[in-house]
Amino acid sequence: MELAVLAWEPVFASFRHILGPAIFPLQYPDWPQQQRDQVARVCADSSGMTVLVAEVDGAVMGFIAYELDLAAKTGEVDLLAVHPDHQNQGIGTTLNTYVLDEMKAHGVRMAVVATGGDPGHAPARRSYEKAGYTGLPLVRY
Repeated sequence: MELAVLAWEPVFASFRHILGPAIFPLQYPDWPQQQRDQVARVCADSSGMTVLVAEVDGAVMGFIAYELDLAAKTGEVDLLAVHPDHQNQGIGTTLNTYVLDEMKAHGVRMAVVATGGDPGHAPARRSYEKAGYTGLPLVRY
Protein backbone atom coordinates (compact mmCIF):
# COMPACT_ATOMS: atom_id res chain seq x y z
CA MET A 1 0.00 0.00 0.00
CA GLU A 2 2.82 2.39 0.79
CA LEU A 3 4.41 1.71 -2.60
CA ALA A 4 1.15 2.82 -4.20
CA VAL A 5 1.16 6.07 -2.24
CA LEU A 6 4.77 6.76 -3.26
CA ALA A 7 4.12 5.86 -6.90
CA TRP A 8 1.00 8.02 -7.18
CA GLU A 9 2.32 11.04 -5.28
CA PRO A 10 3.32 12.78 -8.56
CA VAL A 11 -0.14 12.07 -9.97
CA PHE A 12 -1.87 13.78 -7.08
CA ALA A 13 0.62 16.66 -7.14
CA SER A 14 -0.36 17.11 -10.78
CA PHE A 15 -4.06 16.92 -9.91
CA ARG A 16 -3.53 19.46 -7.09
CA HIS A 17 -1.92 21.83 -9.57
CA ILE A 18 -4.64 21.35 -12.21
CA LEU A 19 -7.65 21.46 -9.90
CA GLY A 20 -6.41 24.16 -7.54
CA PRO A 21 -6.90 24.62 -3.80
CA ALA A 22 -10.69 24.90 -3.94
CA ILE A 23 -11.53 21.73 -5.92
CA PHE A 24 -8.65 19.34 -5.13
CA PRO A 25 -9.52 18.80 -1.43
CA LEU A 26 -13.16 18.23 -2.35
CA GLN A 27 -12.27 15.54 -4.88
CA TYR A 28 -9.36 14.01 -2.93
CA PRO A 29 -9.77 14.85 0.77
CA ASP A 30 -7.31 12.13 1.84
CA TRP A 31 -5.80 10.71 -1.35
CA PRO A 32 -3.11 8.61 0.43
CA GLN A 33 -5.78 6.73 2.38
CA GLN A 34 -7.99 6.48 -0.71
CA GLN A 35 -5.06 4.83 -2.55
CA ARG A 36 -4.40 2.42 0.34
CA ASP A 37 -8.09 1.51 0.38
CA GLN A 38 -8.11 0.94 -3.38
CA VAL A 39 -5.10 -1.38 -3.15
CA ALA A 40 -6.73 -3.27 -0.27
CA ARG A 41 -9.91 -3.69 -2.35
CA VAL A 42 -8.14 -5.14 -5.38
CA CYS A 43 -6.05 -7.43 -3.19
CA ALA A 44 -9.07 -8.86 -1.36
CA ASP A 45 -9.89 -12.46 -2.24
CA SER A 46 -13.41 -11.42 -3.24
CA SER A 47 -12.30 -8.77 -5.76
CA GLY A 48 -11.87 -11.15 -8.72
CA MET A 49 -8.56 -9.42 -9.48
CA THR A 50 -5.25 -11.06 -10.12
CA VAL A 51 -2.39 -9.13 -8.54
CA LEU A 52 1.20 -9.67 -9.59
CA VAL A 53 4.21 -8.25 -7.77
CA ALA A 54 7.58 -7.39 -9.32
CA GLU A 55 10.50 -8.09 -6.99
CA VAL A 56 14.22 -7.50 -7.39
CA ASP A 57 16.46 -9.21 -4.83
CA GLY A 58 13.45 -9.73 -2.56
CA ALA A 59 12.40 -6.07 -2.60
CA VAL A 60 9.00 -5.12 -4.04
CA MET A 61 9.48 -2.77 -7.00
CA GLY A 62 5.95 -2.67 -8.39
CA PHE A 63 2.64 -4.41 -8.89
CA ILE A 64 -0.18 -4.75 -11.37
CA ALA A 65 -3.81 -5.77 -10.79
CA TYR A 66 -6.07 -7.01 -13.55
CA GLU A 67 -9.24 -8.96 -14.17
CA LEU A 68 -10.58 -11.13 -16.95
CA ASP A 69 -14.08 -11.43 -18.33
CA LEU A 70 -13.78 -14.71 -20.20
CA ALA A 71 -17.37 -14.61 -21.42
CA ALA A 72 -16.79 -11.25 -23.11
CA LYS A 73 -13.18 -12.16 -23.96
CA THR A 74 -11.93 -8.93 -22.39
CA GLY A 75 -9.41 -8.04 -19.74
CA GLU A 76 -8.78 -4.86 -17.79
CA VAL A 77 -5.78 -3.56 -15.93
CA ASP A 78 -7.08 -1.81 -12.83
CA LEU A 79 -3.89 -0.72 -11.07
CA LEU A 80 -0.23 -0.42 -11.97
CA ALA A 81 2.41 1.05 -9.69
CA VAL A 82 6.19 1.10 -9.76
CA HIS A 83 8.26 2.52 -6.93
CA PRO A 84 9.49 5.99 -7.96
CA ASP A 85 13.14 4.99 -7.41
CA HIS A 86 12.72 2.21 -9.98
CA GLN A 87 10.58 3.86 -12.64
CA ASN A 88 11.87 4.10 -16.21
CA GLN A 89 13.70 0.79 -15.84
CA GLY A 90 11.16 -1.33 -17.72
CA ILE A 91 9.38 -2.77 -14.67
CA GLY A 92 5.98 -1.35 -15.62
CA THR A 93 6.39 -2.45 -19.23
CA THR A 94 7.41 -5.94 -18.12
CA LEU A 95 4.35 -6.20 -15.86
CA ASN A 96 2.08 -4.95 -18.66
CA THR A 97 3.57 -7.30 -21.24
CA TYR A 98 3.27 -10.28 -18.90
CA VAL A 99 -0.39 -9.49 -18.20
CA LEU A 100 -1.18 -9.04 -21.89
CA ASP A 101 0.42 -12.42 -22.62
CA GLU A 102 -1.68 -13.99 -19.84
CA MET A 103 -4.79 -12.40 -21.28
CA LYS A 104 -4.01 -13.75 -24.76
CA ALA A 105 -3.40 -17.21 -23.30
CA HIS A 106 -6.93 -17.08 -21.83
CA GLY A 107 -8.50 -16.10 -25.16
CA VAL A 108 -8.93 -12.41 -24.38
CA ARG A 109 -9.43 -10.41 -27.58
CA MET A 110 -9.44 -6.90 -26.14
CA ALA A 111 -7.53 -5.47 -23.18
CA VAL A 112 -8.34 -2.09 -21.69
CA VAL A 113 -6.76 0.24 -19.18
CA ALA A 114 -7.61 3.79 -18.11
CA THR A 115 -5.08 6.39 -17.08
CA GLY A 116 -4.80 10.14 -16.81
CA GLY A 117 -3.69 12.58 -19.47
CA ASP A 118 -1.97 14.88 -16.98
CA PRO A 119 1.83 15.15 -16.53
CA GLY A 120 1.71 12.97 -13.40
CA HIS A 121 0.45 10.02 -15.46
CA ALA A 122 3.10 10.35 -18.19
CA PRO A 123 5.15 7.36 -16.92
CA ALA A 124 2.03 5.17 -16.91
CA ARG A 125 1.09 6.24 -20.43
CA ARG A 126 4.61 5.43 -21.68
CA SER A 127 4.44 2.00 -20.07
CA TYR A 128 1.04 1.20 -21.58
CA GLU A 129 2.08 2.40 -25.02
CA LYS A 130 5.33 0.38 -24.92
CA ALA A 131 3.25 -2.70 -24.07
CA GLY A 132 1.07 -2.12 -27.15
CA TYR A 133 -1.99 -0.26 -25.89
CA THR A 134 -3.52 2.35 -28.18
CA GLY A 135 -4.64 5.52 -26.44
CA LEU A 136 -8.05 7.03 -27.12
CA PRO A 137 -8.61 10.75 -26.70
CA LEU A 138 -10.90 11.37 -23.76
CA VAL A 139 -11.73 14.45 -21.77
CA ARG A 140 -13.38 14.42 -18.35
CA TYR A 141 -14.77 17.58 -16.78
